[in-house]
Amino acid sequence: MFALADCNNFFASCERVFRPDLQGKPVIVLSNNDGCTVARSNEAKALGIKMGDPYFKIRHLVEKHQVAVFSGNMALYGDMSQRVRWVLESYAPAIEVYSIDEAFLDLRGMMPMDFDAYAKEISRECRRLTSIPLSVGIAPTKTLAKIASKLCKQYPKLQGGCYMHRAQDIEKVLRKFPLEDVWGIGRRTLPKLQIQGLRTAFDLQQKSYLWIKNMLGTNGLKTWRELNGEPCIAFEDAFEAKQSICVSRSFSGEIYEVVELSEQIANFAASVAEKLRSQGTVAEELLVFAYTNRFKDAEAQHYANELIHFETPTATHRDIVTRATAATYRIHQRGFGYKKAGVVATKIRPASQVMHSLFEDSAAYQREQKMTAAIDAINRNFGRGAVKLAAQGSGQIRSASEKQSPHYTTLWSDLPKVSVK
Repeated sequence: MFALADCNNFFASCERVFRPDLQGKPVIVLSNNDGCTVARSNEAKALGIKMGDPYFKIRHLVEKHQVAVFSGNMALYGDMSQRVRWVLESYAPAIEVYSIDEAFLDLRGMMPMDFDAYAKEISRECRRLTSIPLSVGIAPTKTLAKIASKLCKQYPKLQGGCYMHRAQDIEKVLRKFPLEDVWGIGRRTLPKLQIQGLRTAFDLQQKSYLWIKNMLGTNGLKTWRELNGEPCIAFEDAFEAKQSICVSRSFSGEIYEVVELSEQIANFAASVAEKLRSQGTVAEELLVFAYTNRFKDAEAQHYANELIHFETPTATHRDIVTRATAATYRIHQRGFGYKKAGVVATKIRPASQVMHSLFEDSAAYQREQKMTAAIDAINRNFGRGAVKLAAQGSGQIRSASEKQSPHYTTLWSDLPKVSVK
């Protein structure tokens, strides 16, 4: 058996954890630059607000219905996601993190039990310990488990947990389950199937092996077999390092001065270096970019970028920040107002696979490693940014996110304050 644990309206739910007054009220979360909607509470969905709606187009709905609006707060969401994972890890031998708000649980080999009650217990315990609502679906395959978790969101009477295993129950659900909501059916595949008259998951399940193979190929066969109760999508409980890492932001206003732009890029570079080290990897190349506001047609536009190559792949704080800052001074052009900038690490490999140059100063390399480790240790104990390079300036990223909530769980200065009279 497999379980899929899916946090309900995750970003909006995270905001409600520290704002209980918003329970039962419409809530939306915007992208980092406050451009469009990336999360909605059920109440906001009922108002007709759709995923990806530009904020300026729904502002009238927001004002009319007093919708609570938040800028994306990834530090908060990432920390709350980790807390949910800690709860889930106590309920299964292995866990596969699928996304920031979803995880598969491997229940194979566990003693026979009442899995329906087990699913409800996981949901209930997660809500008690984290205040995040969770839908838990348990089924013989990962694809069916995903469908079962969706049922929990549609039917509150399931109390956050659904065990779907009997053939007659699976058939009943698949007959009504929309084809476009089946895991593995993408936007390009869906029209091909609809032309053939398929509308539900049951329609797909009933097709023959050869029909699926000719129409959808190997990946389609996996989905079809999973719908028929045959597990064939591997459980990936091992961590897979990212092959590229990007940190970028749209600014609240155009940046004209190179000093200010270099400070912003230095902070992006520091964040990239931290992410590399957190997954035990190094980067061979770094792309630094900045560009003007493309929506201002009347103004001259400029896209600036530079690719940096490291002779020895690195993840050290000073190497990455210093090279990114120097590149900023080379790509910046006076007279242009830059609206967005970022840093991208590519050609990433495990740190254990680094080949050092024969002429490299090994003593200097060891000093750099020790200094970076010391910075990481201090920042873990005293908060991110407690120690930083001078090139990072104040360490603050100038973001267009004007409605961001406090970092309740990751910054001491943002801890909620309680007064007792």
